[in-house]
Amino acid sequence: MKLTRTFLRVRLNPWLFMRILACSIILWMILAAPIPAQNAQLGDPVILLPRPGDALQGLVQIIGSSDVPGFASAEVSIAFANDPTGTWFPLATNEQPVTNGTLASLDTTIISDGEYDLRLRVTLVDGNFRDAIVSSLRVRNSTPIETPTSPPVAPDAFPLPTELPTSTRFATPTVLPHNPAELGPGDVSASLLYGGMAALVIFVIISLYLWLRRKLS
Repeated sequence: MKLTRTFLRVRLNPWLFMRILACSIILWMILAAPIPAQNAQLGDPVILLPRPGDALQGLVQIIGSSDVPGFASAEVSIAFANDPTGTWFPLATNEQPVTNGTLASLDTTIISDGEYDLRLRVTLVDGNFRDAIVSSLRVRNSTPIETPTSPPVAPDAFPLPTELPTSTRFATPTVLPHNPAELGPGDVSASLLYGGMAALVIFVIISLYLWLRRKLS
């Protein structure tokens, strides 16, 4: 019975019904909002810097995140690119997780120039591990860094026009004749004056008619 009375009160009160409807729409929008992309990657280690294909010189800071659920330890290693033996040389070991910070430092002056891969391996408490690998890093301390060059352009690739554009002469505008339907400021004032006088005359006539009607009745 109480539920029926409450339902009838809601139906008879449109403002309360609109409030409930607005709150329901807001709650639906919050629950239906898409999950951000970064949350979809939560739980995976990542190396932010350097990026694949970067040219490295001198001391390089390796930036990333190793903070994953079940973290036990993390190791940063380096290997020769396309090495069939799969040998990784450790650079640093972390016992504490790192979030968007320095994972290790790489002194590229103590290794030979060439192509390398970088790996962040996070070992979990259950014995499993997760990897993040950055490939094709170019160490260039003694050799020049390759820069992309565009092919030379032939002199006749963009031929010059044979004819130069000429300037266009525009016709001189002519004065239009006077428009007989055009109203000037004096015409507008006269029209307003005549209209006001006509309205006043009509008002006086109607007033006299009503006064005479009352006198004769």
